[in-house]
Amino acid sequence: MELNLVGRTPEGLSRRARSLLGGHGVRVDVTPVGQHRARWLERGIPAEQIDRTAAYQERWGGLLLPPSPRYEGGPKYFDPDVPEEDADGWWFGAGVQRASVDFSFLIGPDDSFGVHARRWAPLHASVDGWVESVALAYHARMWSSRITKVTGDGVDALPLADCDPVPEVEGLADTWWRGEDLLVALYTGEALCRDTPGDRTAYVHSGLDTWGLDVDV
Repeated sequence: MELNLVGRTPEGLSRRARSLLGGHGVRVDVTPVGQHRARWLERGIPAEQIDRTAAYQERWGGLLLPPSPRYEGGPKYFDPDVPEEDADGWWFGAGVQRASVDFSFLIGPDDSFGVHARRWAPLHASVDGWVESVALAYHARMWSSRITKVTGDGVDALPLADCDPVPEVEGLADTWWRGEDLLVALYTGEALCRDTPGDRTAYVHSGLDTWGLDVDV
């Protein structure tokens, strides 16, 4: 497996995410989806689903990010798997796990990025949102003066009503919130996919100044 500096950063990402990819991201060589097209068509996979998988690989294929603070670091690198259909539509794997975990990383029929164990839990509306979330986690840890971990029912007491959602992460099960001097990361995907509410986890990054809040993304 060959590692290369990212070089080409996907368009549409925030300055913060571009900085993370430029400084810490690499790409690994992956097999082009086009080499599987004939075989997948023979298996009855629609051409439009193969095209969707190929578009994902064109944008993200082989990208290896620094590890996420949750989900045992997230996918090791992005690389789509064979599309599969169920009653809700067509899915494909987002990439191999970085560590041994009891869930898979998938791209849903609506292009959301999430995890599946006992059931499906969409984390972000797109892979872009996942990348933005990882970048924001690194930024918040660097600039906060204090980080507080909150788990289980304790997340219900977080003062999120006084905060604004961070839109670039496109949060679904996982969300980020910006307050007067803090950033809150709320991770509920593992709890949802396992049906284990106690796994809900939040990190409160406090003591942030204007630069740390990073409003101008």
